[in-house]
Amino acid sequence: MPRTSALCRGLTATAVLAVSVGCTVQPGVDGSPPDAKPGGVSPLGVSIGPAPDPATSSPEPVATPSSPAAGRTYSPAPAPTPPRTSAPPPAPRPSPSASAPKPATLMAVGVQSDQVRELQARLRQIGHFDRSPTGYYGSVTASAVSSFQGKRGLPRTGTTDTVTWQRLLGMTEQPTRDELRPPTEKPVAKPDPRCLKGRVMCISKKSSTLAWMVNGEVKSAMDVRFGSEYTPTREGVFSVGWKSRDHVSTLYDSPMPYAMFFSGGQAVHYSSDFAARGYEGASHGCVNVRDEKKVAALFDEVRTGDKVVIYW
Repeated sequence: MPRTSALCRGLTATAVLAVSVGCTVQPGVDGSPPDAKPGGVSPLGVSIGPAPDPATSSPEPVATPSSPAAGRTYSPAPAPTPPRTSAPPPAPRPSPSASAPKPATLMAVGVQSDQVRELQARLRQIGHFDRSPTGYYGSVTASAVSSFQGKRGLPRTGTTDTVTWQRLLGMTEQPTRDELRPPTEKPVAKPDPRCLKGRVMCISKKSSTLAWMVNGEVKSAMDVRFGSEYTPTREGVFSVGWKSRDHVSTLYDSPMPYAMFFSGGQAVHYSSDFAARGYEGASHGCVNVRDEKKVAALFDEVRTGDKVVIYW
């Protein structure tokens, strides 16, 4: 039986070769070699173990960092990023205007006091008030305060608060007695150059004031009123021709106390009408004075021949 032995040896060698080179036999429908029985022997004489139980079989090993068989470098998974939380919005900062206290009101329209008189005198020093102080806070004073505030970058309220008052104090000087209670309602005009020498009644039509001056120094001042356009007061340089303390006009049959005549029938004198009606009326060409005490004192000072200058 040498031929049979040779055949068996050939088959055995073929099976061994197949196993050694990693070849497999074409599997059957269920994944086993053809005609193979679980736990039996294949036709080639190779023992086949029992089929693995899917329920108990171990899964394929997974590559781990310590398993070189994995063939790849292990990188640890990044730490989970904590969920981003939005920061609470910053608390609103109060605006300076809302947090700063409002300045206190010191003076307003309707107030009458010595402080108002000082306010007016100080405003007059820097050209914001063009009248003599009265001590009454009216619309004219409010406009002057508003003008001052606007020039200094302050709110134009027209009301004098602590900020406005302190700013005004820092820019002006303490008013003198004459500044607080000046002799005339309106500011005395700058003297005409012809008034600067000798004894002169210096009369300005622009400011409606009379200044009694001796060698350029104002000795007294008073409000005056002039004639109408039909009976204008003459302008120029005159001199006192004569005086009459209790004069009565023969032309108009009206009293002219403390009259000091300087040009024909025109004179400087006291006028009760001017004292009562103010600038609503007019003279017949004379220079009316409404302060009787002042014109009486002037009458005593002025001498015949003293100069009279009337200018615009």
